Amino acid sequence: MAQKRLETLLGHLKPEERGPQLTLNPTAASTATLTYRYTTQESARVLTPEQRQFYEDNGFLVVRRLVPGDKLEVFHDRFKQICRKEVDVPGLTIMKDVAIAKSEFDTNERAVTKIQNFQHDPVLSNYCSLPDILKYVECFTGPDIMAMHTMLINKPPDPGSKTSRHPLHQDLYYFPFRPADSIVCSWTAMERVNRQNGCLVVLPGTHKGELWKHDYPKWEGGVNKMYHGIVDYTEGNERVHLEMEAGDTVFFHPILIHGSGMNRTSGFRKAISCHYASSHCQYVSVGGTVQEKIAKEVEDIAQKKLGPDATITFQDAWAIRSLCVKGNRVNL
Repeated sequence: MAQKRLETLLGHLKPEERGPQLTLNPTAASTATLTYRYTTQESARVLTPEQRQFYEDNGFLVVRRLVPGDKLEVFHDRFKQICRKEVDVPGLTIMKDVAIAKSEFDTNERAVTKIQNFQHDPVLSNYCSLPDILKYVECFTGPDIMAMHTMLINKPPDPGSKTSRHPLHQDLYYFPFRPADSIVCSWTAMERVNRQNGCLVVLPGTHKGELWKHDYPKWEGGVNKMYHGIVDYTEGNERVHLEMEAGDTVFFHPILIHGSGMNRTSGFRKAISCHYASSHCQYVSVGGTVQEKIAKEVEDIAQKKLGPDATITFQDAWAIRSLCVKGNRVNL
């Protein structure tokens, strides 16, 4: 019975490539006593037993058709307005691919590869508080929920330098708050996402491991700002490519190792995401840890924006951009 459930979930993950070549960590549905570390008690009201155990074992869960197309269209329209500079959003970060300046994608929507920190935009911030999203987020964080980091990703066609790929990494590397098990990301495809246009790739079960050392990969074509990757990863975990349709959403743990491949098509690939944390999490010092490098980089960027006399810590940078989206704000 457990094997049939696993096969059903595998088919759910890759409906067009269902087959035995992918072997995820098996569920424990056949055991008499189940213990849960990565999901809350509230999750029993939302997740099926199979879904809950799948997340426990693998560190991610795909929910199909979760965000309606009309809402995705509103977010896309707002993205175009921001790219055309028709609106000014406080705190928003607009990013371009390292190779964009030398390509034909030099104006408007086609020049921007990512916007970050849209929590305070009156339109895009609605993604963070969608009831259908928060219903699942609560399964991992509990009822007091903070939106900590937001992105709308517009992955460009690769210009030949392979800069459109994102190295394997762990999101916890960027976060100075804990515990990790009370943090989750929701990542929603805004259009069809597949291996051709650079879908997410995840390494199931790696959420149970350690936080690895990260640094900029030494890629020939260069790498985008803040795109750190795991250094010298040697484990033999299988990779699963998450092919998704518009509105499909994956929830994943911040220690889960993941990345994305090149966009080998002529179009842009869009997705919208938010990292959530329980407001009961606490900020921690990352001095002397594998996060020290990214903390210094974030603090340097903040100082350049605010002036040489500004003293913004790694923790300050996250506290400024955080937003309570459900329940009570306790610590973060």
